[in-house]
Amino acid sequence: MVNVRVVSLAPSATATLRALGAADLLVGATHACDLARDDGLARLGGWPNPDLDAVAALEPDAVLTCDPLQRETASALRERDLPVAHTEPTRLSEVFAAVRSVGEAVGRPDAGARLARASRERVERVRRAVPGPPDGPGDADERPVVYAEEWGDPPMAAGNWVPDAVAAAGGRCPFVAPGERSAAVDPAALRRADLDHVVLHWCGDDRSPDATTVAERGWGLDAEVHVVDDSLLNQPSPRLIDGIETLAGLLHGVEVGLDATG
Repeated sequence: MVNVRVVSLAPSATATLRALGAADLLVGATHACDLARDDGLARLGGWPNPDLDAVAALEPDAVLTCDPLQRETASALRERDLPVAHTEPTRLSEVFAAVRSVGEAVGRPDAGARLARASRERVERVRRAVPGPPDGPGDADERPVVYAEEWGDPPMAAGNWVPDAVAAAGGRCPFVAPGERSAAVDPAALRRADLDHVVLHWCGDDRSPDATTVAERGWGLDAEVHVVDDSLLNQPSPRLIDGIETLAGLLHGVEVGLDATG
């Protein structure tokens, strides 16, 4: 197997590389990537504004980017004739495809396909384990209503793959359509929805919310409040599968979990 020099400019790509067992290919990453401080890798700036000169200086065989917010970064690197693998998953099914794409980009296509398949199988195990639809008999409206908050100032209801993740875990997340970008939330709409659960997973924020965060807003919600690590729901990587399993436990007390590589 030929090793390639990989730069990851997205935390999700870095997490996928780790799950692939290919983190040793990394020669550089952003400060946002979850890596050891003393790993010797070049740090290439922040996720939204990496140092392109520093990336080019590493002479990578593959540069990994993700999300519409990194489109311009991907284009600028391609103009420098650097090999860029860019993904923009918005639905859960597209997250599996992104995992495969990372494997292909770093010369590990078989490992990428295995990881994508194992991730899909883990989600299917959760779907079978939780009560009610979408895979079994019953009324979908009976599933618990979940408000997943991606950002706290202003409060933002999570979109993209998060509604799919909540549905896979046996809940309903009706505030943003699956695949749509996150959107500002209307507290009155939350009250009308008769919430069962609030899940706080603030994206990349140094401030950590706690169980009192929602109560302090005076919204008058009667729901259980949970705080989870943002990578569990905000990363389109195998970490999202960990998040779905975590949600199944929070919503239904269901314990489902296997190693991400299957």
